Amino acid sequence: MNATLQNTWEKYTSAWKMTDRAGRLAVFAEALTEGAVYTDPLVQAASWDELITYMENFHQQVPGGHFVTTSFSSHHQKSIASWDMKTPDGATIGTGTSYGEYDAAGKLLSMNGFFQVPG
Repeated sequence: MNATLQNTWEKYTSAWKMTDRAGRLAVFAEALTEGAVYTDPLVQAASWDELITYMENFHQQVPGGHFVTTSFSSHHQKSIASWDMKTPDGATIGTGTSYGEYDAAGKLLSMNGFFQVPG
């Protein structure tokens, strides 16, 4: 496992807990390439602005919601992580898996989330 990729992943996931745009942009500058693309069953965000809007919408639906990585594996500039979606008091309200791809410097090129969409 590559500790650099895991550190990048954890830095990126910390942005989901943040509520301020400036903080997210600072994290993105450290953890994401400028062209990073985020996809999950509900959205494809092809820019940092689109991803921040999606994160803001997430916080409107789940105030204080955040993600905790429960397992992380990586090789060849790729990673897979399992995670729990948590409420502010720590209750798990969802689970999923994400796949990441990284550039040679260890920044994320893409983040791909997989989870059961409430029906």
